Amino acid sequence: MRLAKDGIFPIVKDKDGHLLPDLPASGFQFAGTVQGEGKLCGIPSLFVRLAGCNLQCHWQTSDGLSSPCDSAYAAYQLKDTRQVSVEAIYTTLLQNAGPIRHIVLTGGEPLLQVKELKALCQKLKSDYRFHLTLETNATLFDPELARYIDLFSLSPKLSSSYTGASPLSIQRLNPECIQQYISSARQYQKDFQLKFVYACDEDIDEIQQLLSVLQAWKNDDILLMPLGGTPEIMRRNMRKTLEYCIRNGWRYCDRLHISLFGDKAGV
Repeated sequence: MRLAKDGIFPIVKDKDGHLLPDLPASGFQFAGTVQGEGKLCGIPSLFVRLAGCNLQCHWQTSDGLSSPCDSAYAAYQLKDTRQVSVEAIYTTLLQNAGPIRHIVLTGGEPLLQVKELKALCQKLKSDYRFHLTLETNATLFDPELARYIDLFSLSPKLSSSYTGASPLSIQRLNPECIQQYISSARQYQKDFQLKFVYACDEDIDEIQQLLSVLQAWKNDDILLMPLGGTPEIMRRNMRKTLEYCIRNGWRYCDRLHISLFGDKAGV
C-alpha cells in the first residue's frame, strides 16, 4: 500500500515491536490519539493514512478566504510517500494498539487502493476485531470492502471546495455512490455519517439539494463542521456553522484535533 508521510500514526513501535527513535507528533510517549471529528469524536484511535486522491480540494469562502485541503500532502501535493506491505501495516497496528480498538482508514482517498485496503480490513476484522472507520469523499464504492467497515465517514465535497480545473478531478458529488454507502449501512446494521464542511452560505442550499435525492438518512447522520485547517480559520466559521446546525436539526461537528494540536500532521 502507498502511505502518506505520516502513514500509521501516532505510533511508538515498528512492526517488530522495536521503539522508534522519535516521539510521535502528538508529543506523547505512547501510541494513539483521539478521533477529532464526527460521531466518534474523542474516541482513542490509531490512523492509517493512504496516499493519493482523485480530487483537489481548495476552499473559497464568501469573503474571499482561501483554505487548502488540510491533508494536501496526502492527496495531491504528495511528498515522502512510501510503499508498505499489508502485513507490515497490520503488525505495526498490533504492536501499537494496546487498549485501542478503533482504527481509522483515511487519506487522500483510500478507495484508490481498494484491493490492498480490502486485504488489510479482512485481517483486522477476522484476526483482532477492531472497529474500522473509513473516511472517504464518497465518489467510489466497493461492496466487498463495505462489509468490513463499521462506520462510513462520508465527506462529499461541495462547490466551495473546488476553485479550479484539475486533471485528477472526477465527479465531485456522486449521489448514487453516497446512496450505496447509506443503503449498505442500513442493510448490514453499520453506521454512517454525512460530514460537510461549511465555507459559505451557498453550501447549505447544496447540502439540502443533495439530501433531497438521498434516502434512509436521519438528521442525526448529517454533520456540519466549520472550514478551517487552523484554529484561526475555524473561529471565523464556527458561529454560522452552529446556526445552520440548529436551524436544520443537524449535528455540529467539532474539529477536536485542531483545538488540541493545531494544524500539525500525524496527530
